[in-house]
Amino acid sequence: MRTPLVAGNWKLNGQRASVGELAAAVISGTSEIPVDTLICPSFLHLEAVANQLRQAAGEGTLSVSVGAQNCSDQAEGAFTGEVSAAMLAEAGAEFVIVGHSERRQLYSESSAQVAERYAQVLDAGLQPILCAGETLEERAASATLDVIGAQIDAVLARCGAAGLAKAVIAYEPVWAIGTGETATPEQAQDVHQWIRDRMKGVDSEIGNKMRILYGGSVKPGNAAELFAQSDIDGGLIGGAALNADDFIAICRAAAIQH
Repeated sequence: MRTPLVAGNWKLNGQRASVGELAAAVISGTSEIPVDTLICPSFLHLEAVANQLRQAAGEGTLSVSVGAQNCSDQAEGAFTGEVSAAMLAEAGAEFVIVGHSERRQLYSESSAQVAERYAQVLDAGLQPILCAGETLEERAASATLDVIGAQIDAVLARCGAAGLAKAVIAYEPVWAIGTGETATPEQAQDVHQWIRDRMKGVDSEIGNKMRILYGGSVKPGNAAELFAQSDIDGGLIGGAALNADDFIAICRAAAIQH
């Protein structure tokens, strides 16, 4: 049985006080929910949230991990403005999201660059969350599986099958992010099952154990139906993660369905 993972991507939101309040509410509200919970604040707030989690752990209430939203594809050097995976580990991150659709779309990150970032995450001893998904045009052209396959294959080519042993994959249809549109549970399950079967073809143990998340306008109202699908192991949550009550409700839905 794969333990569900619900990850909150806070994106470019919050200031120190509001981020601390949101983290405190999530820590408190998920303490007795049997899911793995992850929150991903901005780089600037990551260390403060990690320290907040350490304090909660000391009080015996820790139920949440902290992750980063991205990292550099370089370990060090003359790369102004970049943040390395090793720096993120030092700040307290345990996970790093790579290849988010906003990075691919808005910042033109190629699958090769994403694979390099992924490799940096592994080298730093952190756990990568690899995002993959298609645009509306690609779905309309019946290219969904080709697109996702190429995005995953870039990581396989760079890191090998062993490099996927620690991976979480997040299927995020680009057309369903921030649009209010959501893939039907059946549509999401079809893609998740295809990803799992593809991973089983690479390594059956990795494929069976890998957690595959759905990301695309998940809300308390649709979470239960999505998480009831056999190959959906939780969610990568965007907008709803900024509301503690909504995020906690989504975590509860993941626990009930698994």
